[in-house]
Amino acid sequence: MDSLWFRRFGTEESGAVRLICFPHAGGSAASYVPLLRCLSPRFDALAVQYPGRQDRRREEPAADIAGLAGRIAAALRPATGRPYALFGHSMGALVAFETARALRELGAPAPLRLFLSGRGAPTRQPGPHDRVPDDGAILATVRRLGGTSAAALADPDLLELALPVLRADYRALAAYRPAPGEPLETPVTVLTGDTDPVVAPAEVVRWRDFTRSGCEVRVFPGGHFYLDHCPAAVADVVLDGVRAIQEAAGR
Repeated sequence: MDSLWFRRFGTEESGAVRLICFPHAGGSAASYVPLLRCLSPRFDALAVQYPGRQDRRREEPAADIAGLAGRIAAALRPATGRPYALFGHSMGALVAFETARALRELGAPAPLRLFLSGRGAPTRQPGPHDRVPDDGAILATVRRLGGTSAAALADPDLLELALPVLRADYRALAAYRPAPGEPLETPVTVLTGDTDPVVAPAEVVRWRDFTRSGCEVRVFPGGHFYLDHCPAAVADVVLDGVRAIQEAAGR
């Protein structure tokens, strides 16, 4: 695996299905450590490290969602010879979706399943929660959503590091428009918290319009960062979703 883009928090699980996880706005690969620990050794689980954060902090953050996904897809393409799945949370759900589309354009085998968490389906106009005009609005949004990112912003030094990345990520979200294209041939599992303040149920179910292979919705107790509190339950959903595809294919 490309060491610039992908982080494995543990040992490589030879022969296991590979799961690639995409972080939320302002997030890093490390945000997936609790989930990845629950998935090992059942999956060879890795997380994407976007430019501009942690060990890539000297790089410019990505300017747009589709462009970022295209770069990730190019790095991931050589590793798609074994079964794999994609998991994205919040902004990461859009990046995972666009990565699946970019991999299709590259002629790569399709992922077994796409797991899209904490995000409604793409629309032709940015949602109100993606339009944040200044730093004050960004910080208010992050604090309202909660999670580890909100707690970290109480530290002035961490805030100084986090703000450039958050600005770039929210600019990319506000500018995102899904390009026209055929639905994916990959089944989708959508995961959401039952009290998520930014993801309406109607937005969640519209993901079914972006695949020809079925879309299921799984609801968990909690808000936008519900998965911080139940990584084992989320890992079980991932396991069941991949296992169902493998059994249907007779693998």
